[in-house]
Amino acid sequence: MNEFFVDLGRRWVAASERRGSKITAPTLDARVALELLELARAAAHTHERRFAPLSCDLAGVASERMRSARPDFDDGAAAAYIHEVWKELEGEPAEPT
Repeated sequence: MNEFFVDLGRRWVAASERRGSKITAPTLDARVALELLELARAAAHTHERRFAPLSCDLAGVASERMRSARPDFDDGAAAAYIHEVWKELEGEPAEPT
């Protein structure tokens, strides 16, 4: 993605180690990142601005639950999943993917 997110991933790893756990550094796929930014924009413009970060958090939780439920759910599928919901939030039909 970019150095900011690489560094942030390292910080999550270090914080988990300070709590006695070992995780791999989280990564952010570029397609998923773009859809999350659009979701945040839609949430900020259609509801309250402060809902934008929490909307992205819910998207991450939902995407990880989809990954657990469907082994074939990759980053491309996650991007399409997020895209579908932010389009609905704006009142637009999502294009089939």
